[in-house]
Amino acid sequence: MSRIDTQPATSSQPSDAVTAAVFAKLAELHDDPAAMIESTIEHYRGEGKPLELFEALKMRIRNRLGMPLIAPEDEPRQTDAVDRQLEAGLLDACGETGEMLLRQGRIREGWMYLRPTGDHARAARLLQEIEPDDDNAEDLIAVLLHEGVDIARGYQMLIDRNGTCNSITTWDQAITGRSKADRVAAAEVLLNHFYAELSESVRGDIARNEAPAAADESLGEMLAKRKWILADGGYHLDTTHLSAVIRIARVLDAPELLQKAWELTQYGKRLHHQFQYPGEEPFVDFYPAHSTYYSVLLGRDVDAGLAVFQRKMEACDPEQHGTGPMEVYTELLDRCGRSAEAIDVALKMAPDEVPAPRMVPPLLEMAAKCGHYEPILQYCIRKNDLLGYAATTVAANAYQQAST
Repeated sequence: MSRIDTQPATSSQPSDAVTAAVFAKLAELHDDPAAMIESTIEHYRGEGKPLELFEALKMRIRNRLGMPLIAPEDEPRQTDAVDRQLEAGLLDACGETGEMLLRQGRIREGWMYLRPTGDHARAARLLQEIEPDDDNAEDLIAVLLHEGVDIARGYQMLIDRNGTCNSITTWDQAITGRSKADRVAAAEVLLNHFYAELSESVRGDIARNEAPAAADESLGEMLAKRKWILADGGYHLDTTHLSAVIRIARVLDAPELLQKAWELTQYGKRLHHQFQYPGEEPFVDFYPAHSTYYSVLLGRDVDAGLAVFQRKMEACDPEQHGTGPMEVYTELLDRCGRSAEAIDVALKMAPDEVPAPRMVPPLLEMAAKCGHYEPILQYCIRKNDLLGYAATTVAANAYQQAST
C-alpha cells in the first residue's frame, strides 16, 4: 500500500501565510492525530474562530474515545460510559465556544452554545462586559431577560429602552410565571424605577408652587407635608402604571421596598375618584386595601390589618371570587410569622374542588417554618392524595431531625 501524500498540493497552497504554516505543521504531524487536533485547536483559538474551534474540540473528544473524528450518518450507539464522556466533552466545547462568541459581542450565538452548559452565572458575567447600544440591546434583553440569565439587568434595560408601559406588559406576559426569585428581581427594578420617576415629578411640582422640597424628603414625606398635592384632581404619571406597580410589588420582602410600595399607595389614595380603579378581591378598594396590606408587612397595626383581610375572605364567595381572598390572607399570616395559623385557615377555607396537588406545595413551605405538618397529613388522607401524603411525611421527618 503506497504512502498517502500529506503535503498540500502546490496548486492549492493557501495564500495566507499563517494558514499555510498550519497546514505545513499538520503535514508534519500526520502520524499523530492527537497532536494534529491540538495544533488545529490552538490555531482557531489564536485566530478567534469560535465555530471552527467547536468542531476541533469535538474532534478532540472523539479521538480520545477512539471514535471517528467526523461522526458518520449511521454511527452505532455507544456504551453509556462512552456517551457520558462524549457528552461531558461536548459541554466543555460548548462552554469555550460560547465564551469566545460572547467576547466577540455575538450575543445570541454565544448564548446558544452556553445554554446547554446551564452555567447562567458564567453567561451573566460575560454579558456584563458588553455595553448595550442600538445594535445589540434587543439581543441583550432577549438573553438576559427572556432567557433568564440576569433578570434584573435585562428588565432594567427593557425599562430604560421601552418605558414603563411595555415593561409592565412584559411582566404580565413573561415574568409572572417565572420563579419567585426572578419575579422579585424584576419587581424590585420596576418599583425603584417608578418610585424614582414619580418622586422626581412630585418634587418638580413642589418647586413650581413653593420652596423646593429638601433633597432627603421621600415621596411619602413630601405628600404628608403638603396636603395640596393632587388637590386639583390631576396626576403626575400614568395612573394605570401606578396601580400595576403597586400590584406587582406584592412579591417583595425587603422593608425598604415595602416602604416605597406603601408610599405609592398613599399617593394613589389622594387621586381623584375617576382614577381610583377597582381591583380584584380582596383589593377591590385598590389603594386603601394595598395600603393596609403593605402596612401589615411593615409591622404596623398588624392585628387590625389582618382582621381587614380576614373579613374580606369570609365575606367573599369562592364561587364568584375564587381562592384569591383566602390566599392573600393566609400569605399575610405566613409572612407575619403565623404560619401554623395560616395552614389551619387554608385547610378550613379552601373549596373542596381545589385539587390537593395545588394546595400541598404552598402548605409545605409554610410548615417548614413551624413544623405544623399533622393537619396537612390529615388533609392528604381526606383527599386521597398519596403523593402529597408521602411528600408531607418526608418533610415532617426532616423537620423533626433538624430540630433535635
